[in-house]
Amino acid sequence: MPLLSVENLSTGYEKDPIVSDVSFTIPSGCLFGILGPNGAGKTTLFKALSRVLKPWEGRICYQEKDISILGRREFARQVSVVPQFHGVLPPYTVEEFVRLGRYPHLRRFAALQDDDCRIVAETLALLDIARYAAKKITTLSGGEMQRVYLAQALVQKPRLLLMDEPTSHLDITHQIKILDLVNSLSEKQGLTVAIILHDLNLASAYCDQITLMKDGKIFAKGTPAEVLTGEHIEEVYGTRVYIRNDPVVSKPHIFFIPGQFS
Repeated sequence: MPLLSVENLSTGYEKDPIVSDVSFTIPSGCLFGILGPNGAGKTTLFKALSRVLKPWEGRICYQEKDISILGRREFARQVSVVPQFHGVLPPYTVEEFVRLGRYPHLRRFAALQDDDCRIVAETLALLDIARYAAKKITTLSGGEMQRVYLAQALVQKPRLLLMDEPTSHLDITHQIKILDLVNSLSEKQGLTVAIILHDLNLASAYCDQITLMKDGKIFAKGTPAEVLTGEHIEEVYGTRVYIRNDPVVSKPHIFFIPGQFS
């Protein structure tokens, strides 16, 4: 039984359809990549998975239950979300902000218990942001804030983690650290991760399965080797590439061909 299944999903904004007839399943413990060029419908799909947008047609099921019928607290205990864009930030410290991730597990108006505080402290250390615990989140850089949002998501102790371009504001060191971390949680704790990425080589190296989107539809899905072919990339991105097998991870590595050499 897949942890998450998307069945003939169509949705969009007002009367503007963006995603059309999308279907796929995500097995438990899978690191599942969602790829595609700008405007392909990735973020709209992400909003549907995280219940920000309602399906116009089709449905999304978590453990065979339609997510639209799950209570907010029940959904938050199982699924955590790291969105790409964030609104105006409240004047919280890093620790105060991360602690909010524990509230789906508390009774109404209950305070955090010792176990909750331990989880928060361990997560701050895990993401290398414990030294920022007393700082206001409004003073952080984009990369630091990205790690704070991931920390808040992880303290929920979800079974499914949804991430929309979590490496977009990070330098290469922290990109690798974040992806190493979620990959380790997937392998050792069975965390299932659905992640939108723009970097095809990062997706190839870390993802177990990939779905490649074009014009609001799924163009290809499968393993990195099945999806990230030269023909697929040229058709979807309009860019010629050269692909070799990475000798370290034994997955495709994409070399982009500059125009003067194409």
